[in-house]
Amino acid sequence: MAKTRNLSGRKRNERVTAYLFILPAVVLLIAFLVVPMIYTAYFSVFKYQIMKPDDIDFIGAANYQKLFSDKNFWIALKNTVYFTVIVVPVQCALALGLALLVSKKFRGVSVFRTMYFSPQLTSMVVIAVLWSVLYNSNPSTGLINSFLVSLGMEPINFLSNEHTAMNAIIFMSAWQGAGYQMMIFLAGLQGIPREQYEAASVDGATKFEQFRYITIPGLSGTIKYVIMITMIQAMKLFTQPYIMTQGGPKNATKTLVYYIYTQGFQKGNFGYACSIATIFFIIVVTMSLTMKRITTANS
Repeated sequence: MAKTRNLSGRKRNERVTAYLFILPAVVLLIAFLVVPMIYTAYFSVFKYQIMKPDDIDFIGAANYQKLFSDKNFWIALKNTVYFTVIVVPVQCALALGLALLVSKKFRGVSVFRTMYFSPQLTSMVVIAVLWSVLYNSNPSTGLINSFLVSLGMEPINFLSNEHTAMNAIIFMSAWQGAGYQMMIFLAGLQGIPREQYEAASVDGATKFEQFRYITIPGLSGTIKYVIMITMIQAMKLFTQPYIMTQGGPKNATKTLVYYIYTQGFQKGNFGYACSIATIFFIIVVTMSLTMKRITTANS
């Protein structure tokens, strides 16, 4: 009986210790995620101008009615979806290719891993400024256009043309983000037993067949996770349009997060910005749950 009482007391102490360890994370989660979400939904039903903090009126669903008839909202949503649909498969495929490359054992492989991962260690603001210079339409200052002119081609207005601006941002974003996903894929590759490849090689399987029947099934869980986090990050696109194009040209790079920023902090329509943010949250959660259901059904 005494031994049982001591055992239950030890379990109780271990449980209390575990709760104490996770308490700071829970407090931060509530303070910086849950509470702002509640306040966002609350202010979305008010007419609230930042410049007039004392002038706040309850208007119910008026902000949402205005939102669904707002042409700029639909443009921002279309641009956000377009960016996500293109950048997610491109970035994930690039990351997987890099992971397969650096998973090989050769001299200097650690240097290559560092090179591919280094963009993740650099601020997105710095990278956006750097690529703005690279994309400059003036061949004397824009490295890419300088190269094109040297080949006898005409310079391209990457960021000032509505047909190329978003694609230019997609290319830059895929390059910048692939290093992080590469490291995740690399960890997944190291979890696949080498004996499977050796057995397949003895049986005469080609490299492509090994990739199709061993690598892809072995990375199925990792692929689902990478697609999910890449999709969520893509939906939050803000820094690149803010630094490189300011949502232009002709709203071609205006995204939902950028539109929330312009409405809330530039125009001061805080209540309306909160309604956009609430809808944005619902869209992201819905897409995440849908993606989870699809990947679970296919597993």
